[in-house]
Amino acid sequence: MLVKLEDPSLFSKVIEVISDLVTEVRIKINEFGMSITAIDPANVAMVRFKLPRSAFSQFETGDEVLGINLDSLKKILRRCSNGTSLILEKKDNFLEIKVTGRIMRNFSLNLIEIESAEKEIPTLDYSARVEISSPDLISSIEDCIVVSDACSFKVNQEKKFIVESKGLNSARSEFSSDEAKIEAEECKSKYSLEYLQKFMKGMKLCEKTILFFANDHPMKMDIKTEHMELNFLLAPRVETED
Repeated sequence: MLVKLEDPSLFSKVIEVISDLVTEVRIKINEFGMSITAIDPANVAMVRFKLPRSAFSQFETGDEVLGINLDSLKKILRRCSNGTSLILEKKDNFLEIKVTGRIMRNFSLNLIEIESAEKEIPTLDYSARVEISSPDLISSIEDCIVVSDACSFKVNQEKKFIVESKGLNSARSEFSSDEAKIEAEECKSKYSLEYLQKFMKGMKLCEKTILFFANDHPMKMDIKTEHMELNFLLAPRVETED
């Protein structure tokens, strides 16, 4: 197996995002490209990342599964800078990593055994689909973080999308169809801000973020660019009396 990325910056940023949720992953590489699917230890959030074959300038591989410690990989990827390319090559029980630029730098990462059942993000029914500016969504979540540890995603009767936290203090952002593309029935669900804060790093990779949710239902978040797809699934926070 040997694959090459001419610009590894996006891959490096996604690994940073995923490492906030899990410490070890199985990276799959096959004829279609590279993918990662993982669930966090608390079984609250799930992440899926796909990097298609077209994103690579060189792609020589069969079906491979690489057990990787993300902290170790993340530290190596931080050694990439503007103008460098990245080569990943499997040799025996090691992943040989070359950072090529003015100077060729070589790293060797020990592959690990990870026992994990094959999991995919499930197909669920949603009442709401909201496509919104990533900076606007990030700002709304940051407002909620100031006052609470959970926030609600809501679509009201007027088909407005609302992000709010309520408690002793409160925060609320409201978006009409002028600010977001809203295809939804009236619904509401509450989610952990601890996890949404982790997802924000992923939102920063794309101008738009797409949300899918329903009443007291898991939320799916899609972040897509020309060369990658990043998805999150987040369990709802059980409602308690405010």
